[in-house]
Amino acid sequence: MTIPNIKDRFNSIPTGPGVYLMKGEADEVLYIGKAVNLRNRVRSYFHASAAHPLKVQRLVWNVADVDFIVTDSELEALILECNLIKKYRPRYNVRLKDDKRYPYIRVTWQEDFPRVQVVRRMLRDGARYFGPYTSSGAMRQTLDLLRRIFPYLTCNRQITGTDDRACLYYHIKRCLGPCIGAVSKEEYRDMMGQVCLFLEGKRDEIVASLRHRMDSAAKRMDFEEAASLRDQIHAVEQVIRRQRVLSTSIDDEDAIAFAREDGETCVQVFFIRAGKLIGREYFLLDGADDVEAEEILASFIKQFYDHAAYVPPEILLPTNIDETRIIEQWLRDKRGTKVALRVPRRGGKRELIEMVVENAAQTLSHLMARERLEKDRALAAAGDLQTRLALEAMPMRIEAYDISNIQGVAATGSMVVFVEGMPRKSEYRRFKIRTVQGPDDYSMMQEVLRRRFRRAIVREEAAEETWARLPDLIVIDGGKGQLNAALEVLAEYGLEGVPIVGLAKAREEIFKPGVPDPIIVPLDSPGLQLMQNLRDEAHRFAISYHQRLRRRQGLTSVLEEVPGIGPKRRRALLKRFGSVEAIRRATLEELSTVQGMNKTVACKLQEYL
Repeated sequence: MTIPNIKDRFNSIPTGPGVYLMKGEADEVLYIGKAVNLRNRVRSYFHASAAHPLKVQRLVWNVADVDFIVTDSELEALILECNLIKKYRPRYNVRLKDDKRYPYIRVTWQEDFPRVQVVRRMLRDGARYFGPYTSSGAMRQTLDLLRRIFPYLTCNRQITGTDDRACLYYHIKRCLGPCIGAVSKEEYRDMMGQVCLFLEGKRDEIVASLRHRMDSAAKRMDFEEAASLRDQIHAVEQVIRRQRVLSTSIDDEDAIAFAREDGETCVQVFFIRAGKLIGREYFLLDGADDVEAEEILASFIKQFYDHAAYVPPEILLPTNIDETRIIEQWLRDKRGTKVALRVPRRGGKRELIEMVVENAAQTLSHLMARERLEKDRALAAAGDLQTRLALEAMPMRIEAYDISNIQGVAATGSMVVFVEGMPRKSEYRRFKIRTVQGPDDYSMMQEVLRRRFRRAIVREEAAEETWARLPDLIVIDGGKGQLNAALEVLAEYGLEGVPIVGLAKAREEIFKPGVPDPIIVPLDSPGLQLMQNLRDEAHRFAISYHQRLRRRQGLTSVLEEVPGIGPKRRRALLKRFGSVEAIRRATLEELSTVQGMNKTVACKLQEYL
């Protein structure tokens, strides 16, 4: 639809609140926005376009149609906008660069004996969540520290308190031993309450509670417990001493700022609890080029706090945003009490925001320097590979293939792609073997290659542009047998000119067509290390899919025997829990909330398992 045709539709667009979706020629969603008055907001894009930023001008030029969804209020429009951006990830919206789910720490508070887990999705299940964390390593360090201070459960035992013996963790004082009744439910939950306080940053409260318990134990002359509590106090105080006091306020607050450099945008968040910095995270953004600071901050706040486990009563920003009122209302609904977005002008809080801005700039500079270094190393490795293999051109795009199966069962293939020596994970592909029966790795490899290169040759079958791109080098996991099988497929499609090699793992020998002896490359060669990375990544990608299929097959076979569990319920259970063991551990309430389930069927499932 041309711009004049879009303008003809203006009168049909309602004047109430809602969400608008701008679409391209292929009906793809380019941009999603919300408005108090849909007609006026959409019309504004197509008037005086020269006054718009370059990014908006590019958007308007590519718009072929505009769709809209009417809502009852601006708040509903904001919530819908968040959900639609998360679903479509339009390229002209400011969005979190990493589309994976960030990890959370989950404390299963709804259980009698809560456990600590790492999950990537928050559910309304009665558990308590903390996060999200952008660094899995930092989160694991937090959990290791927690475990040393608070000996909580890590096993999957059903706790009855009547087991004959405890596991090793009890004897090395890494578990309180509720399985053998060494601690009551109340005592264990009291400790887990301290775990939650620790994760909330309320460490002073933990110290006060532990001191009270230590004094009580000393008065009872239970010196062993008093000494244990003293050690806990010492460990918590060490953490507190490392925390920097940033505010005289005793309230909780988050401080948010961002930095931009060479088209990259980094947002930094400082988490301040009771005046102390308990943590910080950074997030990279896509689609933030040529976008005003107000829009960047508003977009980030909506996406971050849509997933955040905790919303503080105050959020500090470096500049005002246009949607302050409605975002505050949305945050208030999530928190349950008032939330204020503030822009400090002077004093300690202004200095805090300036510190966050500086940290964002330093973080972005460090990340970009590291990325440049990695790219330089990767290109050097590709150049080394060109020399070692006597290739006519540097292999800028390399595809590696692997097969994973156990005696032909749940057979899968993988294709991983490295561009300029770096993984291009968006172009990785998995293949479920369809035509080969039994353990025949050569035929399985040929099926995978046929399915890949048929899409490159028969363009009308190419559902994605990536299939049409031919690699500069193909790496097959295996020796001469696998290589010869792959060469047959290339010959079928007239692709004999595409360079291809096999990498045999036993001695890291490289086999090249037309070369009788294997090529031996020094183990410290950057080119060989690049090939090893490709081979290992292809193996990891193939085996992860193979294991998933095996789990699904095992789960389906068990669930097929349960009365009342049909295909739809099996799929819903598989999607929610992923394994038989996870279903066994699930509570009746959790099973009942699965789509299509009810308490009667959930009871039957529990009894059967």
